[in-house]
Order: sequence, then structure tokens, then C-alpha cells
Amino acid sequence: MPEPDVPEVPGVLSAAALAQTGRSIAAAQLPSGAVPWFPGGHVDPWDHVEAAMAMAATGLLAEAERAYEWLRKTQRADGSWPLQVRDGRVEDAGADTNFCAYPAVGVWHHLLISGDDGFAERMWPVVRAAIDFVLSVQRERGEIDWAVGASGVPTGEALLSGCSSIHHSLRCALALAEHVDQPQPEWEVALGRLGHVLRHHPEAFTPKTRYSMDWYYPVLGGAVRGEAGRQRLFARWSDFVVDGLGVRCVDDHPWVTGAETCELVLSLDAVGEHDRAHELLAAMQHLRAPDGSYWTGLVYADGKRWPQERSTWTAGAVVLAADALSRTTPGSGIFRGEKLPTGLENAACCELEQVPGA
Repeated sequence: MPEPDVPEVPGVLSAAALAQTGRSIAAAQLPSGAVPWFPGGHVDPWDHVEAAMAMAATGLLAEAERAYEWLRKTQRADGSWPLQVRDGRVEDAGADTNFCAYPAVGVWHHLLISGDDGFAERMWPVVRAAIDFVLSVQRERGEIDWAVGASGVPTGEALLSGCSSIHHSLRCALALAEHVDQPQPEWEVALGRLGHVLRHHPEAFTPKTRYSMDWYYPVLGGAVRGEAGRQRLFARWSDFVVDGLGVRCVDDHPWVTGAETCELVLSLDAVGEHDRAHELLAAMQHLRAPDGSYWTGLVYADGKRWPQERSTWTAGAVVLAADALSRTTPGSGIFRGEKLPTGLENAACCELEQVPGA
């Protein structure tokens, strides 16, 4: 197999710089394959997958496969993973549905880059069990509870950003199902219902409007695209974007964060706003450390980095944003939704007409 190309964004990040960032993530990986937030930090499935995707995009396929093998070995019988693990010990036994869905994105991404059908076959049972777990708490209208407690009881609360991310995960899971010739028509219906509620029923979600994630995630997750997606991003641009620095995590604090900035880059790229996306990726490079890792954020009112950590998932988001903008790897279009199923929207609407109060 030829060596994969490493992304490069001229004038912002060279291929050598991004390869260094990939190595900074791999340096934090534990012998088990788990990738913690930072050395000594905890592991969660979502951020672990983000790191694995970035390693694959920078050519570290073996390291990425070790990360997916860790997921395979640690998945629980119900298809979930603990919300938080540190040094192999469970710190929070609850399950975040978004976290549990996200391995589908990583597995599909890794297959696109590696072309390894054996990997897809090994990971298919993992993805199938995880998605079935997530959909077990989907409500009739379409939204999905954000977590299931250690006791097995759902929270009774759905979040817009989490459900938007699950929307993307479901699309990747369906693409994988088709690839391994294991069609899942019930997932198509579930995706249609979820997309419908994301687009048309904002009242289904607990309001978190101070968070930038609630602003851009419906676009990033693929539920809102095209002109509607652009209008959504422009509507609160001034609330969250700080010129020359990046994106605020919340609208009421002078704190820009690298991962949110790069996720907005991906969202902009998905709706064709490439120049704005390029400018934002360049703007957040003040968070880069000499070893290629990235600080999580900056409180720009006093010039202090906070928290005092260089997170693997921030570095991962940088790599994925650079790959999307440069169109380098075969996985670079995953957040644009290239060749991903869209679900049964019409069927969802017909079903919803039969649901009182929908």
C-alpha cells in the first residue's frame, strides 16, 4: 500500500506541520490503544475517535487501528461505552448517546482512507451494536436522549448539538452497512425522523443557545445544508466569531477554543464558504505549540491559555479541518456528507403526522 498523502493548507499549515500534529496525538496514546484528552487525562469514546481519525489522516494507520481495537475490546454488552475512563478504570459508567454513535464516523472514515475491507468487517458488529443502543432511546418524534445513566435510565433530555452529531453518525453507519452488505432499513427511518426533528422542531431540545455548538452543529451534522445552512451560520456570526482569534465556546465569555473553531471551519466548508473557513483555520494557529500539539483555548481578555492543557481532540479537529479544506485524503469529504445516505425524510413526515403533538 502506498504511503498516504498528508494534508496541507498553503499559507496556513504545511504537510510537515500536520504530520507533526498527528505524531503529537500518537505520543499521548496509551499502550492499550486508548487516546486520552492529554497525558494523564481521561478517555471518552467521542474524543478518542476524533484523535483516531486525525492519526489516520496523517498516515498513522497502525496507531489509528489500535485505537479502534480499543473500542472493540471495551464495548459493553449493550453496545455502549462508559462516558469516562482513566487508566483503564471507569470514572463514569453512564453512556452518552452521541459519544456511542461517533465510532461509526471514525470507522467509515478509516475505511475510506485505508480501503481495508477486513477492518470494516471486524468493526461492523461494533458499529451495529452501538447504533442499536443509541436508537433504543430515540423518542417517537425523532429526538434522542443525550445519555443513559449507569442505572440504565435515559435522561429524558435531548440536546441539539448531540442529536446533530448523531445524525452524521447514522449516515456513516448506513454507508458502512451498505458496504458490508448488511442493509438496515430501520436506521434509514430513524435517520429521517431525526433529521426532521432537527430541521423543524427546535422545541424538542433543551435550549443551550449560549454555546456555539448549538449554533453550528445542525450544519456540521448534515441536517441543515445549502442556503439554509449558510443563513444559520451568518445569523449568529458576530455572537461567536472573534476576528483574528477564532470562535468563542460560549457567547458570554471572552474565551476562544480551537476545536469549536475547526468545527466551524468544517461547517463552512460543507456549505461552500471556503474563504471564511480558510481564514478561521489560519486565525486559530495562535493555539499551536512547538511540538505540533494545540492548546484547548485562550481567554483573550487577559491573554491566558485556559484550560492549561493541550488536548488531543483539539489537535484532531485541526487535522480534520485541514484535510477537508485541502481535499487530500479519501476521507476528506466525510463532513461534507459525500456519498452518505440521507434517510427517509418523506416517510418520517408521514409517520409524524400520525403522532399527536408532533
